[in-house]
Amino acid sequence: MTRTLKLTGQAIALAAVAGLLGLLIWRLTHQTHPPKIGGPAPAFDLKRIDGTGKVTLASLRGKPVVLNFWASWCVPCKGEAKMLEQAWNQYRSQGVVFVGVDYHDVSSDARTFLSHHGITYPTVQDGSGMVGNKYGLTGVPETYFIDRQGRLVGSHIIGTITNQAAAFHDGIEAALDR
Repeated sequence: MTRTLKLTGQAIALAAVAGLLGLLIWRLTHQTHPPKIGGPAPAFDLKRIDGTGKVTLASLRGKPVVLNFWASWCVPCKGEAKMLEQAWNQYRSQGVVFVGVDYHDVSSDARTFLSHHGITYPTVQDGSGMVGNKYGLTGVPETYFIDRQGRLVGSHIIGTITNQAAAFHDGIEAALDR
């Protein structure tokens, strides 16, 4: 009985190790790579947090887009919210569309965040994180710039835009094709 129990335990441990190794190999071979600046921006079709429909990247074709990934639980996102709203108010008359992508978050928390920070630009929910994965997100906040042809331009900003204000405004200008 003891020998049988020992062999069963070893077989279970071996199966667990093989399973973990298989998972590791699958993860390494199925990693998403961030899109390249100058290449096409990954498409998305996401529900608006305010419940007024969806936003698709295709529907924004012909307009420069600032795409900011954020979350209500993200402390640095709170710090950059005011600057994003100010930039939205500054650039929207030039046709720039800002889209906030709430990443891995609870809808009610996201709505509270938007209300508290006075965010008025379109914001969508990426609860599953699939769109963030397409963009190769390493965390939040991250910001991308998309030109009128749907290409990524400027610098992909990892971290807050408040610490990279020049790159942020340069990215918007690049999206405007200037």
